[in-house]
Amino acid sequence: MSTTTDCKVPDELRRRLAGFDAVVIGLGSMIGAGIFAALAPAARAAGSGLLLGLAVAALVAYCNATSSARLAARYPASGGTYIYGRARLGNFWGYLAGWGFVVGKTASCTAMALTVGSYVWPGQAHMVAVGAVVALVAVNYAGVQKAAWLNRAIVAVVLAVLTALIVACLTSDTADAGRLDVGTDTTAGGVLQAAGLLFFAFAGYARIATLGEEVKDPQRTIPRAIPLALGITLAFYAAVAVATLGVVGAKGLGTATAPLADAVRAAGVPGLVPVVRIAAAVAAIGSLLALILGVSRTTLAMARDRHLPHALAAVHPRFGVPHRAELAVGAVVAVLAATVDVRGAIGFSSFGVLAYYAIANASAFTLTAKEGRPPRAIPVLGLLGCVVLAFSLPALSVASGTGVLALGAAWYGIRRAATARRRS
Repeated sequence: MSTTTDCKVPDELRRRLAGFDAVVIGLGSMIGAGIFAALAPAARAAGSGLLLGLAVAALVAYCNATSSARLAARYPASGGTYIYGRARLGNFWGYLAGWGFVVGKTASCTAMALTVGSYVWPGQAHMVAVGAVVALVAVNYAGVQKAAWLNRAIVAVVLAVLTALIVACLTSDTADAGRLDVGTDTTAGGVLQAAGLLFFAFAGYARIATLGEEVKDPQRTIPRAIPLALGITLAFYAAVAVATLGVVGAKGLGTATAPLADAVRAAGVPGLVPVVRIAAAVAAIGSLLALILGVSRTTLAMARDRHLPHALAAVHPRFGVPHRAELAVGAVVAVLAATVDVRGAIGFSSFGVLAYYAIANASAFTLTAKEGRPPRAIPVLGLLGCVVLAFSLPALSVASGTGVLALGAAWYGIRRAATARRRS
């Protein structure tokens, strides 16, 4: 008597996310811990040229977002640039994009988890970080629709607190517009390094593209959701940067350990400080939630093509999520969150994500007019911008990022050679 069943396990995800949910997922990824943490190191790098660094990061992000949106509309499947690179440039470039994304964003997950820990319980940051990862993997495992609802709540809280912060700083008696002037402490290299660090906080719009298989009417929804989420994020980032600079200046911002909390304290609103700290933890949870979603979907796509263990391609028959990929990503991030430092995770992540977007722009350049090609200058500028910002990061980030990409490329070559030998 056979024990096999005729029950078929689905291998495709369900389209549940409407346009509003797609925008919120993008916002949850971008308006997260980055705005609470990235301003200080960016200000140290750029000095009074911080706003110039923000402008450069925003320009590169816009080019990347436009290229990603056009590609996502053409290829509305989970995997993002892993799918686009394979379709437009060849299997190797798609694989390298997927490798860079999974490795880089796993580091981002780690950084966000540790940010939660440092705000909630600084003395036990690693323990709290691991707990946050376990809890959010459980939320994602129960279904992407539930994760989208949680994202809505998180985004609403963070936007409300940032609005209160902006108003408090801009209306403070200590605010001085003269602190926004660009001084002699600004260098081109410092501005580019600041842009690379700030790009870490912008990069979340890819989450909309990597969830392409779960978005309703993706050809219309994705090209609208990505630029809208990016535009809202840029408006808030610019307002927060102007407000905090006006109160504490570039030097004060660069030396702050909790820059936004220090800014509201300097603005004479100490009662807002604990609210900002809570919002920072909530924002990091929102980013971590969306990051786990994106990394697990790219892992799913690569596992389907056997670039990663094929067992990770399974989709849960009840919840409709890539449950094995979710659990695998969660396990790796939990181990890293228990052992590594947040600063190294952020720099490493930025390099991997910029490599990912460089391939996205190269892929978008190959689109024809009938395929919805963006103006040629956009993918060209995006590609050049990604390369320049990646190699403007601190030397350790560049060295480790280059090494990991080279390791991934070597693994691809080994697998391809082994496959060729078996066929012969």
